[in-house]
Amino acid sequence: MKTNLFVVICLISNLIFSQVSANLLADNNEPIKKNQFFNEEAPALESAIGANGYDFEILDAGVNTKYSEIGSGFFRNKLIMVSSKKLGGLAKIDPNTKEAYKELFCLDISEYGALSKPLLFSRILNTNASEGQLTFSPDQNIVYFTRSSKEKSLEYKLYKAVLEEGSHGNWINIQLLDINSDGVSIETPFLNTKGDKLYFSSNSPASIGGYDIYVSNVNADGSLDAPKNLGHSINTTSDEKYPSLSLDGKYLYFSSKGHQNIGGYDLFVSRILADAYKAPRNMGNTINTSFDEVAYFLAAKNKGYVSSNKPNGKGSFDMYTAVSNEVIQSIEGEVLDLVTQIKLPNTLVILKDEDNIELARQLTDASGNYKFDDVVPFESYTLETFKDGFKDGVFGFLANRDVSTTYNKTLELNTTEPVIAKVEDEVRIILENIYFDFAKYSIKEESTISLDKIVKVLNENPSFKLAINAHTDIRGNDAYNLKLSNKRALSALNYLNKKGISENRLTSKGYGERKTLVDCTSRPCSDEEHQSNRRIEFVIIN
Repeated sequence: MKTNLFVVICLISNLIFSQVSANLLADNNEPIKKNQFFNEEAPALESAIGANGYDFEILDAGVNTKYSEIGSGFFRNKLIMVSSKKLGGLAKIDPNTKEAYKELFCLDISEYGALSKPLLFSRILNTNASEGQLTFSPDQNIVYFTRSSKEKSLEYKLYKAVLEEGSHGNWINIQLLDINSDGVSIETPFLNTKGDKLYFSSNSPASIGGYDIYVSNVNADGSLDAPKNLGHSINTTSDEKYPSLSLDGKYLYFSSKGHQNIGGYDLFVSRILADAYKAPRNMGNTINTSFDEVAYFLAAKNKGYVSSNKPNGKGSFDMYTAVSNEVIQSIEGEVLDLVTQIKLPNTLVILKDEDNIELARQLTDASGNYKFDDVVPFESYTLETFKDGFKDGVFGFLANRDVSTTYNKTLELNTTEPVIAKVEDEVRIILENIYFDFAKYSIKEESTISLDKIVKVLNENPSFKLAINAHTDIRGNDAYNLKLSNKRALSALNYLNKKGISENRLTSKGYGERKTLVDCTSRPCSDEEHQSNRRIEFVIIN
């Protein structure tokens, strides 16, 4: 039996969170010396930034001591924590941090989310120097971890190790990765859920500021490509550290001393676009303070962990549970014809995000209204519209409020032009369907827009004469349908006449169910197929 495994084995517990994500936190977790400006102006800054679209409840994680505790993601449903808590009287003190050299611990998570007493994670990964944060591959068989030497306790190097097959924690083939270089610290590694990108922070000479966030592609053998700086959207001339991702991989979280900042390190979020990062947003004063907030990582969609050295804690950095209460936002409005302002029912409206990914779709109701819920504060969206007889519409929308709210946006559509074409040996004016209520012959208001197109064609072509032919579906008896179709054709004729078209140029006739476009006698038809049979055709007869 192997002896060089865990110092203690953490018993497997049931993790109540539906999903875990290996997220990373700071290596170099010494307390930040605050600029006096932040101390004096903190209330005004917190008020100016406000909640910023977030509503966090911050709870003591229940494992804090007078030393540093910082979370570092999950392994086999255990929470991994980095701490400088002293183990016995022989613990060596790091002269740079004035605390014991950091070690990795694991904690069970109870059915109700409470954390157990920390136990040492691994004798192999824990050494007599300082251990930094770590991250695991999706199958948890590879670990990327950081470690400093006693001589250079604030300069971390990035390593990779493999879990021996069939073992419960025997990490083998420990390898110092090629991206390390002398005098450069690599910290806070984080693997995405696919395991093909590794994010980290480094004070490389190529950095914009002191510490910048980088990303490397992970090759099939676990090696890393050359790091790529995330650029000026994320990095500033100040320090950026502690990258992590949302569970769906759409958002980058990180801590920064720059950007719009309350003080010290604040937590920020940036939407990851197809080929760029959106301008970061401060995560607000329900989680950030004038002190340092670092190491935010998620265990579930609305629950995660964060560490802070704010006052009234037990140590230099304490770990907190961060529960994000949903800020509910929605968007609603009307779809209208641009010229007449007539409301347009049965318009297809599609909501898309910044990556042009469809989030939801719906048809407008009888009053032309639409509504979408689950709008995220400070996100950009596109509303697309599709309706027969109208040009496709594209409307941009920014959710620019930070509280629960309903936005209102009216969507105005332009009509398409009618087409004159030959159909079945007839020359017709082709346009969208003319709508009637079921079993009625009065023209719906929205269909007057279509009939106005006919008026325009006839006015532009004074020699044209028109036959108005109305058809029904097969529902109802033949005699009734024939009578109904005659009334509908006459309704269209009367409308054109009222618009100035002479009766001498118009004839109307109903055909009932005799000339259906879709055969619904031999099989059941859908509502859409019945609708296509209920139509009016405009035939040019000269």
